[in-house]
Amino acid sequence: METYVVALDQGTTTSRAISFNQAGEIVSRAQYPFRQIYPQPGWVEHDPMEIWATQKRALAEAVGHTDSKQIAAIGVTNQRETTILWDRTTGEPIYNAIVWQCRRTAPICDWMKREGLGDLVAECTGLLIDAYFSGTKLKWLLDEIPGARERAQRGELCAGTVDSWLIWRLTGGRSHVTDYSNASRTMLFNIHTLEWDAELCRILDIPMSLLPQPRPNSEVYGYVAENIPGLEALAGIPICGSAGDQPAALFGQACFAPGQAKNTYGTGCFTLMNVGEQAVRSGAGLVTSVAWSVGGRTTYALEGSVFNAGSTIQWLRDELGLIDSAPECDRLAESVPSSGGVYIVPAFTGLGAPYWDMYARGTMVGLTRGTTRAHLARAVLDSIAFQVTDLVRVMNQDAPCPLTVLRVDGGASVSDILMQTQADLLRLPVDRPSQVETTAFGAAALAGLAAGVWGSLEELAGLRRSQHVFLPRREEAACAEDYRQWRRAVERARDWVESV
Repeated sequence: METYVVALDQGTTTSRAISFNQAGEIVSRAQYPFRQIYPQPGWVEHDPMEIWATQKRALAEAVGHTDSKQIAAIGVTNQRETTILWDRTTGEPIYNAIVWQCRRTAPICDWMKREGLGDLVAECTGLLIDAYFSGTKLKWLLDEIPGARERAQRGELCAGTVDSWLIWRLTGGRSHVTDYSNASRTMLFNIHTLEWDAELCRILDIPMSLLPQPRPNSEVYGYVAENIPGLEALAGIPICGSAGDQPAALFGQACFAPGQAKNTYGTGCFTLMNVGEQAVRSGAGLVTSVAWSVGGRTTYALEGSVFNAGSTIQWLRDELGLIDSAPECDRLAESVPSSGGVYIVPAFTGLGAPYWDMYARGTMVGLTRGTTRAHLARAVLDSIAFQVTDLVRVMNQDAPCPLTVLRVDGGASVSDILMQTQADLLRLPVDRPSQVETTAFGAAALAGLAAGVWGSLEELAGLRRSQHVFLPRREEAACAEDYRQWRRAVERARDWVESV
């Protein structure tokens, strides 16, 4: 009887469930979108109950025709940093989830910087002070939601990122845990001791009793509870793998050796490099976090984050109405030889690495009367490749050894024109795997290791296959000039919102 591992891939815009066999092949999948809530400019929220409902529905559908006895394990991967606060008894959220993209806590970050806390945060957590991370989001919830702090102090509330929320719901409230990779994105976690940091929690006035128990990435956290509507057949199956979406993709890409790197082209772009068992502190605007802890060994990653990548294609479709679908963006972009001198800096929610500018905003430059929607489509795809080039350039400054190839995944990695542009700008091979669902497979692999479906990292590495390797084709001087113009455009986007 064949054995399957199911991954819950809870992303920024959709909740997905994917079932994998022992060869790492997809057996079934289901996916449901959920609402994006924008209460004010720069604010982004999700409804936690909608996240749970769509994830539960996707899981039920993905395993609907599978004998539950064939399911060995469930793994979880998730949008990171998104923060939820809920009632410990009823399981009801007391406010919407504050999404990783949300900029509302920029004033708290400014206060922390004025207090000179940057070195403490960097040394302890591997991060920079930014509204991106979870700690200031949790402080905002406790400060701004009436009665929240008092209820937290009485032990009535739980806090966590989306991994904690899903595992808590799946286990019927029996397991309040998080994995090391997610914990290391909160700005509250010591990546060296692998524990919550009491000093940072004190500074942000966050009761530590709220926080989930940090755990390694591949072990049993609990079991699916009985009587969850729609999931009754899954009762008793172990939930035994968890990682944030980006380290899960690094794991799913089999980047098990120091120096191996991947970029995920999703809502944002995230470049991660395995740097081994010693954390490397960046001097160039990157952050360091736990990639995974498996078999008693902790692996660290250098990371650069771009806040808006695939979301820029969505903006072209949903807000501007210039395309009907993401594939149409490719077709339009391919219809012109270049962007016609147009540069789009998609700083809708600020700029991430290496700029870390919470007050940057989206900018479009180089428009002429001859600019068409095809030029805008090309400029949008170019903007994604430019931002990844920013990340790889600074990563080469920090890393013990330079990148020689970039493994890629995520929704936008199916775009041949984007991948070719990326290879041209980086002057590196860009390796797209035949299995592009590497984030979900990473979560499944972590769970499968704990359940004995796979026996070693070497066995998992043997499952990866390349679908296409893009090599640089365009003249290097022309690419360098394009990149120079991109940096000029970025400077025009920076520091746009005037902080109070």
